[in-house]
Amino acid sequence: MPEDNNNNEEIQRLQTEVKRLRQRLSDLTSPLDVLLRHRGFRIYRKEPSDDLVLPPEKFLGSFYEILKKYSFRLFLRDVIKHQDFFVKEQVERYATADVTGNYIDFLLSIMLIEPVQSKGFRLIKRPVKSFGATLEWLLCEIFKREFASEATWGVKFKRPKVGGDYDLISKIDGLILYMEIKSSPPKQIYANEIAAFLDRVSDLSPDIAVFFMDTELRMKDKIVPMFEDELKRRYPDRENLLPFVRIEKELFQILERIFIINAKDSIRNNIERVLIRYFRPDKSIL
Repeated sequence: MPEDNNNNEEIQRLQTEVKRLRQRLSDLTSPLDVLLRHRGFRIYRKEPSDDLVLPPEKFLGSFYEILKKYSFRLFLRDVIKHQDFFVKEQVERYATADVTGNYIDFLLSIMLIEPVQSKGFRLIKRPVKSFGATLEWLLCEIFKREFASEATWGVKFKRPKVGGDYDLISKIDGLILYMEIKSSPPKQIYANEIAAFLDRVSDLSPDIAVFFMDTELRMKDKIVPMFEDELKRRYPDRENLLPFVRIEKELFQILERIFIINAKDSIRNNIERVLIRYFRPDKSIL
């Protein structure tokens, strides 16, 4: 047991040192907006707040920590779905009654919901269209807090051919990472969304591109085949040169810079596995 504690302390020390070095490297390299201008991109709009579900600033730290839990994110989606009025039973599909009760108490304590009528609640900030903006905020905060990286979300550029939002853009060790963020389950993802993601990858030409889905379901069943079909359509003569590589579990890679990941186990750890695979492609990530 003492040896395990020593190993954990060493891992934490190394993670802290990596964050410090990344922060130092970030300070020494050009800011993200400058790196984007080098590619001919200027940010037109970013980080829209209309649909953000966030507490007052003094509660942001505790909200960020609990938002990293998959069950809480599923719970919060149901709260948004029933934002005008809900009772406990309507938002406990993904957790036990006790856990759901704790989640409701937490939202009350950070002033995100308020009681209404006898046993009901409602979201204080309304209307909110979806959980999407809050999820993008979470991923952006993970890059900032866990990887000491400059990052922004909900980015729009004025591009004549390729439109849409770039859900997240980050500067990682002087390189540009672009992430598409999906809060929908795989069954609600369609081929045109895969095509739009690849169009933006082609236009921006980031060093690292990530297609992230906030699900613990399998990616191999539908999402990976959809990528395979779209790439075959785009590059019919290169079909044999575009193999998908399973990094581990439901994390996949293609062309050494495009990654498909989900939220299984830990979003932060899955992002770290992507970065390790990119910077050490010929090494085991374990």
